[in-house]
Amino acid sequence: MQPLIGFAIVLGCVFGGFMLHGGDLNVIWQPVELLIILGAGLGAIVIGNPKHVLSEMVLQLKKVVSRKKQGEEFQRQLLLLMYELLQTAAGGLKALDAHVEAPEESALFKRYPLILDEPKLLHFIVDNFRLMAMGKINAHELEGVLEQELEAIHEELSQPAKSLAKIAEAMPGFGILAAVLGIVMAMNVVADGAGTAEIAVRVAAAMVGTFIGIFFSYGVFDPLSNMMRQIVSEEMAALESVKVVLVTHVSGKPPLLAIDAGRRLVPLDIKPSFALLEGWINNMQNGGDPEATPRRRATDRMPGERRAA
Repeated sequence: MQPLIGFAIVLGCVFGGFMLHGGDLNVIWQPVELLIILGAGLGAIVIGNPKHVLSEMVLQLKKVVSRKKQGEEFQRQLLLLMYELLQTAAGGLKALDAHVEAPEESALFKRYPLILDEPKLLHFIVDNFRLMAMGKINAHELEGVLEQELEAIHEELSQPAKSLAKIAEAMPGFGILAAVLGIVMAMNVVADGAGTAEIAVRVAAAMVGTFIGIFFSYGVFDPLSNMMRQIVSEEMAALESVKVVLVTHVSGKPPLLAIDAGRRLVPLDIKPSFALLEGWINNMQNGGDPEATPRRRATDRMPGERRAA
């Protein structure tokens, strides 16, 4: 909803201001110029990116439109899932086989649907529990492996936003391209003996191309690429949290301390307090509904929340 509101503000201010100046929107509506500029931009994206980057770009653009932020409930499910997996691993890593080999069919994973809906995060979790189950690995070795994996994941997930940012930089150039073609057409009618009024209309239509290119560059594609970078940052924060939990566990710390280490990497606006995390775990261990969130005390406020008046 927020991106749509933002685009509505951009459209309202730009075109509303144009109309308040006495402008006619019919002058700006140049479908051929739109076809040239947006078609050139789309073609450049297809030429400059492999298929998997294009697929990831479409996926991230869908997330921008839906904009389902990873909120407190997502963090609760992630931390509790990791806690249950560590508790299961305490009885021997082989006990995890039934869960990590087919997580979509595991009763444990089914209790945390928000994690199942994130395939990259899910694969990262199960793959690294498999890694620990395959043989003895110390904390330093595991941390090195996970850092390299996260670096590779971040580079791949960031590529769509980088590509879209490049197209945003190129849009004014595509606008000039459309404007030049329009001027060429205007000069043709001059050669045919057209009147001054017709020439002026064609030149004005040609200059709209420059406006369209600048508008889509700074008003559409650049904000979209920025939102895509923020989505990637949210996904990487969850992966970093899992990494810290695993490394802390392998170093010999008990599950609660390992989970707390991961909690510390949660973004501040949705970061639960230690007391709230402990309440979630106690509620689960005491036979409560693991999908129910215990009532927060005043001391359990999320960072940035104000005390109620």
